[in-house]
Amino acid sequence: MSKVQIYTDGSARGNPDGPGGYGAVIQFTDSKGELHEKVLSAGYQKTTNNRMELLAAIVALEALNRPCDVEVYSDSKYLTDAFNQHWIDNWVANNWKRGKSGPVKNIDLWERLLKAKAPHRVAFLWVKGHAGHPQNERCDTLATSAADGTGLLVDEGLEN
Repeated sequence: MSKVQIYTDGSARGNPDGPGGYGAVIQFTDSKGELHEKVLSAGYQKTTNNRMELLAAIVALEALNRPCDVEVYSDSKYLTDAFNQHWIDNWVANNWKRGKSGPVKNIDLWERLLKAKAPHRVAFLWVKGHAGHPQNERCDTLATSAADGTGLLVDEGLEN
């Protein structure tokens, strides 16, 4: 399996009533030792920070065209803890309910993320945001620039 590093970040201005965006950087080294990179980013008219954090990981995993050994780096505890603390396993087992707290939010994206993750071996690694991590800072710039850009998309799942 190819080893891939994915760096992600999401942003929302005026969360949850404003525009938002995500940024993702996919990196891998080929058999010749050459580093390859793909950059993904998009902005949305109205969304939430958590939705953009999830979407960054989703689109990056969906961009992989064969099973890989993946490290996903994110400053979102919402994303990393869902897997590392096994929240997602409980949510799925409980039909997307969190007990007395009601239904899990963003089910559409969690389901899409599970599907995108399925062919790969994925580790979710938390990095402290805005702490000088070069790739996290780069993804933050991609996400905020997308949120501030033009031609913003509609976050269909937010409306549902």
